[in-house]
Amino acid sequence: MLTPKEFGSYYAIGAQSNAQGEAIFFEIEPDFRSDDFPFEQADERCVPDVDGRLKETVYLSIYRVLEKIPVSALGSLFLVTDDGRTLELERSEYEAETERALRLYQELCPVSPMVASRLEPMEFCRFMTNPDSPVHVPRIVFSELILQGLRTDPECGATDDLPYPSLDHLRDVLTELQVEDKASKMVLRHAKGEIFYRTVRSGFFVGGSHDFAFYRFPTIDELERDHHAWWRSAQTVSQL
Repeated sequence: MLTPKEFGSYYAIGAQSNAQGEAIFFEIEPDFRSDDFPFEQADERCVPDVDGRLKETVYLSIYRVLEKIPVSALGSLFLVTDDGRTLELERSEYEAETERALRLYQELCPVSPMVASRLEPMEFCRFMTNPDSPVHVPRIVFSELILQGLRTDPECGATDDLPYPSLDHLRDVLTELQVEDKASKMVLRHAKGEIFYRTVRSGFFVGGSHDFAFYRFPTIDELERDHHAWWRSAQTVSQL
């Protein structure tokens, strides 16, 4: 019953049962319905308390939810800092980059490894959700992260202030990708802690073997000009 910004604040800092931390969530189109979820419970339970207080959350499902919601039903994506500030990302038109460069992806759902790849985002999405592959997921959410000079020169490229753990290991993985006949290699089985929002490069992606959506992350200039409070919070509080 809360607006996205109210929900983001509540989810990050407002629940006694929830440790303070970042959150990422989609808003679902309000007319979406499916027999996979008991929507009648939401209609029954999402009513104000006797004192007029709105219901913060009603869970309809917690298991394999992503694969049951078509990408077409996903609305905006919201990024919440761990002090409860929320940034809305709307869907953007996706254009594949032609530059052949190495990439770093942080998978977010339903699995969460950090992966280096020679594939651009849509190719990576199709690769990870290919039903003919013995290791695949039905649908995936992930972000592309910055690599600085490692994108084109993993052995000697500048890393500046990249916050990733074990940069030497990352260099080795990227170097191996350049010489081996592999599309992707794992960097970390699971990223510990929260993601630095400042390391997001192009944005966030969600899709499967036949559907795909892109949520562009603002440029530094756009963040400084239009979302200064959120950006300051994201840089100050976030930690990997």
